[in-house]
Amino acid sequence: MHSNMIMNTIRFATLSRCARVIAGLTGFALVAAAGPLWGAVSSRVEVRGAQFIPEADIQRTCGVEAGVPYSDAELRDIEACLMSTAVFERVSLYRESDALIIDVVELDTRPGRLSGALFYDSQDDATARLSYERENLFPGVYGALEVSFNPEIKRLDGRLIWDDAFGEGLDFGLSVYGEHLEYDDRSYAQKSIQIEPQLAWRPDDGIRIEVGMGVRQYRMEGVEPGASPLLIDEAISLGEVTAPYLRFGLQLNNLDGDEAVRMGYEASLQQFFWNLGTDDILSETRVSGRIYVPLQPRTRLVLGLRGGAVLGMDGNSPRAVDRFFPGGEAFRGFAPRGLGPQDGDDVLGGDYYLVGSVELQRQFELEHGPNFLAGIFADVGTSWGLDDDRDGLIDDGWHRRSSLGVSLTFDVADIPVSLYVAHPIEREAGDESQTFGLSVSARF
Repeated sequence: MHSNMIMNTIRFATLSRCARVIAGLTGFALVAAAGPLWGAVSSRVEVRGAQFIPEADIQRTCGVEAGVPYSDAELRDIEACLMSTAVFERVSLYRESDALIIDVVELDTRPGRLSGALFYDSQDDATARLSYERENLFPGVYGALEVSFNPEIKRLDGRLIWDDAFGEGLDFGLSVYGEHLEYDDRSYAQKSIQIEPQLAWRPDDGIRIEVGMGVRQYRMEGVEPGASPLLIDEAISLGEVTAPYLRFGLQLNNLDGDEAVRMGYEASLQQFFWNLGTDDILSETRVSGRIYVPLQPRTRLVLGLRGGAVLGMDGNSPRAVDRFFPGGEAFRGFAPRGLGPQDGDDVLGGDYYLVGSVELQRQFELEHGPNFLAGIFADVGTSWGLDDDRDGLIDDGWHRRSSLGVSLTFDVADIPVSLYVAHPIEREAGDESQTFGLSVSARF
């Protein structure tokens, strides 16, 4: 993936050049008896100046070996061979005592980006975001850090990825994630932070299998006095939990290309086992997927599905900070945290949720304006299930909701804009609707 780009560039760029070097070396061998063309023999090869490209790879790229009596002309050919890879600013080969020195100055092999962004989303209002990413942050390691914040959301997401750390297609990663959420439509706040080392296997370009084992600390706090008794009890019983967890992930896709003109799909499965080693072990499953079906050159049908389930594994019950709150982009036509089991003014979330969507999309190209993608969609689903329904006082049954709407996506001066207008068709008393959704991001 990330570090492989450098070596793939080296191998591709040097193929023809190295062939010429080999041919030249063969020619020198054929005329060796005609004159003193050979140089001194070096007992070892030393690479100097390498920072991010492995020294062994530099030595192997053009076939430099100890014990070979290279002539001065051959050393110049090897220099040219290495320069042809386009990853070095300067290359020099020379002898020093009993060593053959390959002295290199690398070009910038650490492409990176530091950027800020201001997002407006009707789900989370205006959010500022600062992000940093860099290839070869350490040799062979990709690094990224993103911080998002507004009055209701503080979020940090960082990761390091060692591509092919344990062989071809087997990566090692380390992620750190933390958030503090204090939504004004909730009667409580929540904090969490988790650190996770992980292994990822890429047996194919469209398949990624992940295994992670980390530690999470989280809590539910600041419950308002007039909140649902269920929320008050959950905050008291939860306290602060710090415990290890396991995660298994599977990602599938075949979207290399324009999915608008061919059949395509993307799918994700995440399985968590939270709070291991405690009496509050939870199993959480999250699934999502989309199928793109082309109908005409610029028209496609998009079928989507997302859902989740969280269960106590030892007679324990999930709490509000564990349950699901679909809405907003996840269920257009309904407000974020605007549907599901309720107690008074509090939406409690559900142990389960399922939302399916069908959308007909068409691409339009304007002669004197931005290109855009327009769609007509229908969403259907719900959130349901509580382990504690307060002796039947809370209705946590399956109650189907649905909505219809239109969507539009386009760019304005390289600023992506996404919006939709949706209207609930099936809803329950107490559900909060959201007719209009807008997402705009400006980077600087």
